[in-house]
Amino acid sequence: MLERLQKIISQAGIASRRQAEAIITAGRVAVNGTIVTELGTKADPDQDMIVVDGRPLTITATKRYILLYKPAGYMTTLKDPEGRPLVIDLLKGVGERVYPVGRLDYNSEGLLLLTSDGDWANRLAHPRYEIDKEYHVRVQGEVKPDQIARLSAGVTLEDGRTAPAIVSLLKESDQNSWISVTIHEGRYRQVRRMCEAVGLSVVRLRRNRYGFLNLAGLKPGEFRELTAEEAKRLAVDPRATAPMAKPARPEIKREARPAPRGERSDVKKPGHPAAARPSDSRKSGDRHIRRKV
Repeated sequence: MLERLQKIISQAGIASRRQAEAIITAGRVAVNGTIVTELGTKADPDQDMIVVDGRPLTITATKRYILLYKPAGYMTTLKDPEGRPLVIDLLKGVGERVYPVGRLDYNSEGLLLLTSDGDWANRLAHPRYEIDKEYHVRVQGEVKPDQIARLSAGVTLEDGRTAPAIVSLLKESDQNSWISVTIHEGRYRQVRRMCEAVGLSVVRLRRNRYGFLNLAGLKPGEFRELTAEEAKRLAVDPRATAPMAKPARPEIKREARPAPRGERSDVKKPGHPAAARPSDSRKSGDRHIRRKV
């Protein structure tokens, strides 16, 4: 079936649709031996030979959805001309080709999603869904109330004014302070630039949450597969922020244990509340004795 080249490239897990468009216009794609640079060109992945950067394109049947705790000092691109480490180098044992959903800059750390499902990645990256992303930021010195107020209201950057954010002070000292910043935009180095705009110098930046997902159970450099329910929820309800409910533990019903064989169940054992009760005919402390005359 004929489909647009950028969609085919995205489905193959090479890049998002937007990135695929740049790959096409750069002359890096050939169809049946002919280089294609025009957007909107269609091809049939089952019939046509599609080559990207000299490598034949294959559509991966298995979709992978990965949550990585990105350490600082790694690039979220698939290639780096300076030869710096890439996040895909951390994905040992992942056979399918995956690429990052969004990005974290080289010096930042935290939650990063990667996938081989281009349509899924394109949906999450669409600005209309306004997915909450929470960052914990360590800055030099104390944070003033007016700086938090300015960040919350939105600040003016060289590429326009930012949307209102949710900002709170987590920890404060004379030397360093931690703040939480939650945004739903995805501009380049946005949180760092917002802090700089209000006079805060960023020492460390970590993305702690993406929608309802967090870093629980992971250390820097570790990753896990998303469950089918998590991947589906992100696609269906990208704005969801509440953690997924854990399945309730099934109630264990225990049958009443039968009385041991040969023992009457109505006999009260020593220690039983009924056995300690005095009988109606003889009350405790009654010492009347009948004697024969």
